[in-house]
Amino acid sequence: MSQSEEEGEEFDLGISLEIVATVVDLANAVQDAEEGLLSGEDDEEEDDEEDEEISEEMLTDFIDELNEEQQVALIALAWIGRGDYEPEDWEEALKMAAERNARGDASTYLAGMEGLGDLLSEGVGAFGLAIEEVER
Repeated sequence: MSQSEEEGEEFDLGISLEIVATVVDLANAVQDAEEGLLSGEDDEEEDDEEDEEISEEMLTDFIDELNEEQQVALIALAWIGRGDYEPEDWEEALKMAAERNARGDASTYLAGMEGLGDLLSEGVGAFGLAIEEVER
């Protein structure tokens, strides 16, 4: 059974990689915009203008639109990416994430995590999957 889980395709994370990739992209854009504001950078490149348009509110709105199972999966993936749990502890991580999300504040909780995009990427990577391979 663990061999099929390692292959990744047969293991159900409870959320699509496309959704996780979108959250990673939004979180990274918010973090990049915040870092740019903190460092005082004022580049006039088009890419920077696009990044500045992505706000934390866009990230939290996107997460709020997800169903509870998807929100819980995001929290659990972030915890695995942070090293709080191992992939083999997925069911326990989901259970604890569901308890954590009982108030329905997943978007605020996740948006407040430092390096959310990296944490989610690492969490997915722990299952042998790669966000970078997801078409966007």
